[in-house]
Formats: sequence, C-alpha cells, structure tokens
Amino acid sequence: MGKTVSDIMIANVVSISLDEKLDLVDEIMSTGDIRHMPVTQGGRVVGVVSQRDLLRAKLSTLIDFPEEDRKNLLEATDVEKVMTKTVKFADPNEPITHAASRMLEERIGCLPVLNQDHELMGLITETDVMRYFVETAKE
Repeated sequence: MGKTVSDIMIANVVSISLDEKLDLVDEIMSTGDIRHMPVTQGGRVVGVVSQRDLLRAKLSTLIDFPEEDRKNLLEATDVEKVMTKTVKFADPNEPITHAASRMLEERIGCLPVLNQDHELMGLITETDVMRYFVETAKE
C-alpha cells in the first residue's frame, strides 16, 4: 500500500486566529519562512492565508501609500479580508496521490489535514508532495 497524507504532512502547523491582523501574519510568515497558514476560529479551520494572499494585499497599497502607511494598513486589516475562504481539506489516511491530484485540479498549494473531529492535525503542501514523488522516483 502507498503512503498516506499523514506520512508526509507537516504536523506542527502554525495557524492564526480569524480575528488577527495582517501585520502579525506578515511577521510570522517572514520570520518563520512559512508560505501557508490555516486560519482558525473556535478550533475549526475557516480559511487559509498564503504568502501570495499577503503579497496581493501589500501590492494593492503599493502605489498610493508610503511605507509607514502600508504598515498601518496591515495593522488595520483583518486576516479574513485576504484569506481563501473555500478551503479544501485532506484526510490523514488518504493516499498522497489523491491529495496531490486535488491540489493540481484546484490549483492550490496546500491542504490542511483534519482528523475525524475536524480538528487541524497538519498541513500538506506542494513541496511535501514533490519531495515525496522525487524520493519515490529514486527507489
């Protein structure tokens, strides 16, 4: 039997609360070298914010605002305004190929992994999937 999502997922996932602001997301992503963060509310995943979402929010203010005003804008912007709200999930026991196919079809860079109680267990990213297939190809 092939490996499952739980075999390659990132287990210690950094997530952020729905009521946080973009400046905190920016700080966490840049200092932690993080590209995707699940957004939670009451222990449930309600969205995902990516570096691309953050960059889009920053660029939207680039032309009209000086640096200090952009920083203030990030401090005032809720995560909810830029996150992806329609989140696709992975089951920890599903084959990696199934999760990878969904990521390709949906053109998404990550899938939060939820347990049976819909609690966040981990995250599988396109990098994890590529690493798995490269290692498998070497065998």
